Amino acid sequence: MVRGWNAHAEAVDRLLRSYESIPAGARVRLAKKTSNLFRPRAANEAPGLDVSGLDGVIAIDTAAATADVQGVCTYEDLVAATLSLGFIPYVVPQLRTITLGGAVTGLGIESTSFRNGLPHESVLEMDILTGGGEIVTATPDNEHAALFEAFPNSYGSLGYATRLKIKLEKVPPFVTLRHVRMADAAQAVKAIQDIAETGEWLGQRVDGLDGTAFTPDKIYLTLAHFSDTTPAGVSDYTGQQVYYRSIKQRETDALTMNDYIWRWDTDWFWCSGAFGAQNPWIRRIWPRRYRRSDVFHKIVGLDEKLGIIKTLDRIKKIPGRERVIQDIEVPLEKVPEFLEWFDAEVGMRPVWLCPLRTTRAWPVYPLEPGAIYVNAGFWGTVEVPAGSPEGLINRKVEDAVHALGGHKSLYSEAFYDQVTFDRMYGGDVLAAVRSTYDPDSRLSTLFEKAVRNS
Repeated sequence: MVRGWNAHAEAVDRLLRSYESIPAGARVRLAKKTSNLFRPRAANEAPGLDVSGLDGVIAIDTAAATADVQGVCTYEDLVAATLSLGFIPYVVPQLRTITLGGAVTGLGIESTSFRNGLPHESVLEMDILTGGGEIVTATPDNEHAALFEAFPNSYGSLGYATRLKIKLEKVPPFVTLRHVRMADAAQAVKAIQDIAETGEWLGQRVDGLDGTAFTPDKIYLTLAHFSDTTPAGVSDYTGQQVYYRSIKQRETDALTMNDYIWRWDTDWFWCSGAFGAQNPWIRRIWPRRYRRSDVFHKIVGLDEKLGIIKTLDRIKKIPGRERVIQDIEVPLEKVPEFLEWFDAEVGMRPVWLCPLRTTRAWPVYPLEPGAIYVNAGFWGTVEVPAGSPEGLINRKVEDAVHALGGHKSLYSEAFYDQVTFDRMYGGDVLAAVRSTYDPDSRLSTLFEKAVRNS
């Protein structure tokens, strides 16, 4: 739905009024019903910011290939609006209910990231509600450029985007896939390097690139080619078939552009298996509209309240269990070393691999511009000894990634000490920007949000 500028202005007015209603001295937070975060949040009795009406597309300019989008607009709604006109955002994160504002302030990634970077790199300008209660328009080269540069990975510690102008990419209706098996991680690294440098594989253009590491010797790179040609057959993984299983079963495949964009959402990558949703008998009676990431996320939240898994673990006499849900980035050449360490210390498979390359330095998530990194995503639980310290495995992941010159996304649990955290995530830059735009510290700091869960 395209809302238009008048509706957007009304929504911004409601947001500002809600800010004014928050008691002086109380922390400012969004009153947002859904979240894709995997870390707890401290209770807050103060009313939150009213973001109702800030969840849509304002306008689309097909001639300029841009869109003005509200901050709480989900990518599901954004793609629905743009794809109907033959466009998509430069990078569309894998899960439907991730919001544009969330992806920019909290980072996001997908298969186009090896050529288009991260979602914030296609942002032209942002209207941001600051901790001081003002809405400022930040661009890379205006008086608010420091805020623009520090905003990615700030997770609301510098304010909330009410409007973002983003670049769009013209796309055809279909995507053909090649699932190419690699003998090991070293061969996968070489192939990723070649594709990133040439933009093709065996003479065909590669528009999207990601990988699935099932075992050390079963690593598949999925090469996507955007196509105007109608394929002989088009697969549908929103029904009885499971996408990630097809990677090992089919050398080639074809999807509509829409189904390619959301190929991972239906089964939350492979995590829907934990709820029985991949069992053929259960899948037949599980309504299709409820096979999606946000539903599975709610099930996880319900279990955390009821303690079902903890009860089952006690019955099975499992001494302890730790949730390890993380996305990390390491330099391309370090991928074999990381996976070898990961198998020895964590032992969770599959692992999702997604190459990326940024075009400029971003101070709060400092990756070397032009260098190829690989995002490794792993999501599940591991058994730990009874009485293990909190975050035993997650702390090991942090140390290993840091030692390899990488970084860890902050949507999930983090255990860094503040000195290390500030050094890795632009603490000095954040402090300087906060002193300008949030002088009374109405917003939680990034450390408070990511580590202290405030």
